[in-house]
Amino acid sequence: MTLSLRSFMRHEAVLGILLVLVLFILAQQSDKFFTTANILNQGRLMTEIGLIALPMTFVIITGGIDLSVGSILGLCAILLGVFWQNLGLPLPAAMALAVCVGALAGLVNGLIITRFKVPPLIATLATLALYRGLAEGISQARSVRGYPEWFFVLGQGEVLGVPTQLWILIVFAIGAAAILGLTTFGRATYAVGANETAARFSGINVDRTKLLIYTASGLVSGIAAVIFVSRVSTTRSDMGTGVELDVITAVVLGGTSIFGGRGTIIGTVVGLILVQALKNGLALSGVKGDGTIVVIGVVLIFAILASNLFSRSGDG
Repeated sequence: MTLSLRSFMRHEAVLGILLVLVLFILAQQSDKFFTTANILNQGRLMTEIGLIALPMTFVIITGGIDLSVGSILGLCAILLGVFWQNLGLPLPAAMALAVCVGALAGLVNGLIITRFKVPPLIATLATLALYRGLAEGISQARSVRGYPEWFFVLGQGEVLGVPTQLWILIVFAIGAAAILGLTTFGRATYAVGANETAARFSGINVDRTKLLIYTASGLVSGIAAVIFVSRVSTTRSDMGTGVELDVITAVVLGGTSIFGGRGTIIGTVVGLILVQALKNGLALSGVKGDGTIVVIGVVLIFAILASNLFSRSGDG
């Protein structure tokens, strides 16, 4: 049902070696890479993807996928601006409502998947288009600016010299790791992904488990949207475009099986750091966007192949 300690250590070892190797190589390419300012800035930039990657780990462990998280982020960002500027709501109320819309969007995903038995790939591909279309239609290509100064604390502020949103990511990561590794709900998540039929016969409420996970995915996407708007000081309907690919890359690179039943939050966090380090280090070295995507793809393939090789060896 879960990773054995032996295979877990081996996967962590693969990721750890990869991370050290990548950091060493990138540090040789630019003097700016290992500076405190650059490291903290990268922490600030990876927070939105990191937050969404946490519930995505649960989603993929159940054998599902959520392609709509980027569109939910865009929709929540637009609604935050509309609630505040167009409807005249107090900004805290607008933030709370935007996050609630994210949870509602995730709940809709969960209902389509559990009640109508639509495969998660098809269901969330459809809602990806639906939520992005709603964001485009509501915004009418207009952006929202002029937020009050206190709002920027979330996306641009610091606490004890560390970006505020990085503290939020750390708290959420610890919470997610505890839920997945120490609670009955976490064990149910692994059981659903390993064998859904067996999970049903053992008394696990599979539909409720999935419903909660997809709702959490939407809710956290809404929180990421609020932080994103605070960081960039404006609201646009194209926010979050392509985020789902970065999120899934971090989760799969971290060792979560796309077939379900296996994965850890620690692995996801290491995968996230590895992807962000590659993006930053290659950019500082003068590698253009296309080259970065190729390198990340190669690292992802290598990590998956190496992990599978060690897992088979461990099983044998």
